[in-house]
Amino acid sequence: MPTISQFYGITIRMYFNDHPPPHFHAIYGDAQATIDINTGMIIEGDLPARALALVREWALLRRQVLNDNWSRCRAQQPIAQIDPLP
Repeated sequence: MPTISQFYGITIRMYFNDHPPPHFHAIYGDAQATIDINTGMIIEGDLPARALALVREWALLRRQVLNDNWSRCRAQQPIAQIDPLP
């Protein structure tokens, strides 16, 4: 599972050929959540409120590249690194 971004102790990853809907995995310490790219909602898991707010802000600003990476992952093609939050 490639790491596509890291910021404020949060790691963002995507699995190759993962199941719909388009999503990414956010890991913060022992907490993990699967986040829907298009809605920012948690599909599975949980994150502390502050980490979730940062992940949602990051994803909102990078939705297009996240969707592009999702398509590449589904096709098992190389994916892009995505800039972290400043």
